[in-house]
Amino acid sequence: MSLIPSILSGYLCVAVSLALVWLRQLKTRNAGMVDPVWSWSLGFLGVWFAVFGSAPPSVRLVLAVLSGLWGLRLGTHLFVRNHGHPEDGRYARLREEWGGKANVYMFAFFQVQALFSIALALAFIVVAYRSTAPSTGALVLAALVWLFAVSGEALADWQLEQFKRNPANKGRVCRDGLWFYSRHPNYFFECLHWMAYVPLAFGGAWWALSLIPPAVMAFLLLKMSGIPVTEAQSARSRPGYAEYIRTTSAFVPWPPKKS
Repeated sequence: MSLIPSILSGYLCVAVSLALVWLRQLKTRNAGMVDPVWSWSLGFLGVWFAVFGSAPPSVRLVLAVLSGLWGLRLGTHLFVRNHGHPEDGRYARLREEWGGKANVYMFAFFQVQALFSIALALAFIVVAYRSTAPSTGALVLAALVWLFAVSGEALADWQLEQFKRNPANKGRVCRDGLWFYSRHPNYFFECLHWMAYVPLAFGGAWWALSLIPPAVMAFLLLKMSGIPVTEAQSARSRPGYAEYIRTTSAFVPWPPKKS
């Protein structure tokens, strides 16, 4: 499939998936399922472009494996975290602020996420449609960055989940493991994951476009729906979070300041 039809059809698949999630939340009044579905759909886009791209088969196979496993892991983690639980505080607050227009605004919000999916999928597109294979060194570097980033994010998710499972920690601030060095280590490793596709794209005609997805993800997490919303909620609900903010790096893992 040529480039433009594959982009349009891939976007349509994601937009329809998120529209179905929106229909579901009309009944459940819980928008939290958009998180795993968005992650799964991004992983799907990586596999989609790998299947229909024109790059050498070995390159597209690597792309499909890296993007597919990343999306499967993250989406499944978010599904397990959200399923059967009350609506995430971020969406509950938006629903309250939007009032009677909440459903309309929620649909628009979900569809904006579909557009961001295509911006992030540039990382996959420039790899899937390059005309030559990257060097062996670039392949090794991509695999190492991917492994470090996905393992780090999975570890941060697991540490936070273990902390929350202990009833004695209810209302407390997690400082276990990676969370001792960063207030959002999972976000840091998520951004780093998108850098794994830069070596795969390097040398191709449009490789510089692969730098856009890490910047887009950093913007989403640092300035839009990640840290600002999460920390505003935590500051209201968790005693000691202000001290955590004062002493601990927001993003890059780093030794904390002394209390």
